[in-house]
Amino acid sequence: MESKKKLFDILPQEDIAEVSGTLDREVDSLTIDSRQVREDSVFFAFPGTLTHGHQFIGKAIASGAKTIICERFPEVVAEDVTYIRTENVRKMAGKMADVFFGKVSDHLILTGVTGTNGKTTVATLLYDLFTALGYTCGLISTVENKIGNKVIPSTHTTPDVIQLHGLLAEMKNMGCSHVFMEVSSHAVVQERIGGLRFKAALFTNITQDHLDYHGTMENYIDAKKMFFDHLPKGSYALVNIDDKRGRVMVQNTLADIKTYSLRSMADFKGAIIDNNIMGLLMKINGTEAFFKLIGDFNAYNLLCVYGTAVLLDESPVSVLTALSSLNGPAGRFEQVLDPTTKTCGIVDYAHTPDALDNVLDTIHKVKDKKVNVISVVGCGGDRDKTKRPLMARIAAEKSDTLIITSDNPRTEDPEAILDDMEAGITGNLVSKVLRITDRKTAIKTAVKLAKAGDVVLIAGKGHETYQEIMGVKTPFDDKKFLTEFLIKNRE
Repeated sequence: MESKKKLFDILPQEDIAEVSGTLDREVDSLTIDSRQVREDSVFFAFPGTLTHGHQFIGKAIASGAKTIICERFPEVVAEDVTYIRTENVRKMAGKMADVFFGKVSDHLILTGVTGTNGKTTVATLLYDLFTALGYTCGLISTVENKIGNKVIPSTHTTPDVIQLHGLLAEMKNMGCSHVFMEVSSHAVVQERIGGLRFKAALFTNITQDHLDYHGTMENYIDAKKMFFDHLPKGSYALVNIDDKRGRVMVQNTLADIKTYSLRSMADFKGAIIDNNIMGLLMKINGTEAFFKLIGDFNAYNLLCVYGTAVLLDESPVSVLTALSSLNGPAGRFEQVLDPTTKTCGIVDYAHTPDALDNVLDTIHKVKDKKVNVISVVGCGGDRDKTKRPLMARIAAEKSDTLIITSDNPRTEDPEAILDDMEAGITGNLVSKVLRITDRKTAIKTAVKLAKAGDVVLIAGKGHETYQEIMGVKTPFDDKKFLTEFLIKNRE
């Protein structure tokens, strides 16, 4: 637990617009959640999309909060409570968390990964790589958070700014030297990484995603770019220049810019020598190495990881040796093979048009010509609707049979989501598409349709072990059901 701090000592004076009450207080904790308030907490009234923290100020005070940070004072102010008005509560929260938790990012080698696809794979591979090289590491990802070997369940790609600083402080206290984390576009815009200083920032790629939140591709690109805009001098920015936005990301950065590429000259240059169902044979900066991961997209991920490790002063030979022994993260092109029929099941988190395109392209590159591809694809509810017809069309064009089904409908009608997907399936594609709303039945049907040696792709949920329908999460694991139908009780 953090020791108490004086309120005056952790306040960024330049961000204070107005104060009501004394600044001579002890602070025991910081929080944006009124349910987590305890005696002497500072409560930050964050603006939100659905609710505003302002409406929970009374509850926070009733639970013991003595300091309220807000963008407007409430109509009634309590005499024994300090209210601090600022123009940007989120920004102040990051600055205060930085001081409260002892400027923890200065004591860690902190690396952030951003981009539409590849964040989880890159962050996880870096964690596994540096662990294999002998370091105690932290991981903050969509799949899980780790402190050394201790696993902590993950609820968001990037935790809120106070949780994040607290998690990093715990990692430091547990002996971590390096921390690798995904940085989502939401996290940048919502200043969840506020107050942190990164040693390295990595860019994988940008394709359509999260337009339900950002509105336009321009806004989405700008959100990613902001991460690089705020990097300090002495840090590294490593970008994929085969993506046309790679150089855009670093136009205004103070960081030392480094590049990686499969197609042009770069600081870290890769070439694929062989790409098959067993893995990738690559040449990286002139040295050949074999990796267990499959596909062009993983060639980029591996190149990014290699470049990062070398920038962080690791030996190129040691890095390639350790990398060649690593597997990919759960739910990313994860294979389930029926040893009897040689039918191959693949579970992948692909939930954007580009990611789905990449996965299917990879399957076609490594499979036999006579092998059929049967795909099960869904789209999440309460998310970007414009990608639904695009994903369905890509899947129909690149599969011999496509089953469209539910992903996580959340609060939407699953049938309405499938209607949106069907809008992208036209002409001669219609004849090879089935519509099965129940995801378990869809997976079972796909396996039944597969002949010996075929490939069954289950896309969209990857590592997730639940399905969310009307706000209720029930256990659901794509890999578990695929394994059950493919191997354990194939009928």
